[in-house]
Amino acid sequence: MFAAKVNDDSEETVLKIRAGYDIAFNCLQDVPMILMLSVHPSRQGDLSSPHAIRTTPDVATRDYLDAFGNVCTRLVAPSGLIEIRNDFVIEDSGIPEPTAPFAAQVQLQDLPDDALVYLLGSRYCDTQKLADMAWSTFGSIEGGGQRVQAICNYVHDRIQFGYQFARGDRTASEGHAERIGVCRDFAHLAVTLCRCMNIPARYCTGYLGDIGVPPDPAPMDFSAWFEAYIGGRWYTFDARHNHPRIGRIVIARGRDAADVAISTAFGQAQLVRFTVVTEEIADDSSVQLAPDVVMAPRAQSRLQRAMA
Repeated sequence: MFAAKVNDDSEETVLKIRAGYDIAFNCLQDVPMILMLSVHPSRQGDLSSPHAIRTTPDVATRDYLDAFGNVCTRLVAPSGLIEIRNDFVIEDSGIPEPTAPFAAQVQLQDLPDDALVYLLGSRYCDTQKLADMAWSTFGSIEGGGQRVQAICNYVHDRIQFGYQFARGDRTASEGHAERIGVCRDFAHLAVTLCRCMNIPARYCTGYLGDIGVPPDPAPMDFSAWFEAYIGGRWYTFDARHNHPRIGRIVIARGRDAADVAISTAFGQAQLVRFTVVTEEIADDSSVQLAPDVVMAPRAQSRLQRAMA
């Protein structure tokens, strides 16, 4: 359990976050699906309520771990409408995630074996197209932490954020050239530039609520960020927001967005509803977690992003 000190330092408290989603697909026939919607195993010990994917109609589901250690759920969606929901409470430290301005860059020969895959190019992280630019821009910066932060600063300033700029097949080099995108584009470009500089970097997706920051009026969505291996451990970085946040809840990690798609349908499945909730609980005694709560639908332009 995480513990965060309150202002007078005399007692400790735990931040509780309510999170979940309400997603619906319309299928023209029975469609096998893989969902990546469960809290990552590294955070499941922080759950303080049941965490279960519920479907309407009720269908059989089975979980497995993929090659990156993420929880994946298999099911066969029947013809017609299938609704997929979760509603849970998780505990958090309530303090901003740690920074590492003085963390050293780990030499290639000293990297752990399982970090090496995060140095390679991948579907959306086309390192070969950005390597020369990366070295000319960041090659003179000393230290892993300072180099990764310089990359975040560059990406943060380079890309203009806007939901209207979402495109499911944009690569890092295309995002760099177009200078527009959503959170996944910020993450892809930062990951790619880190890898070009021989710093292992992995793409992350999960919940990020407006905790400790002014509320965003846009509807809540799953978020994308990345982790870099410096100073002998993985640190969280977010090139879009570019400052430490509170209450980040990871769902999955991978080489890029292709590894952590929230749903993969092996057939025609039209997304018709997609709602995400992430909020701090001020008084958990008033929280009623209802398995069949129906949340407000989101705009169709926002729905299409979840399919990428």
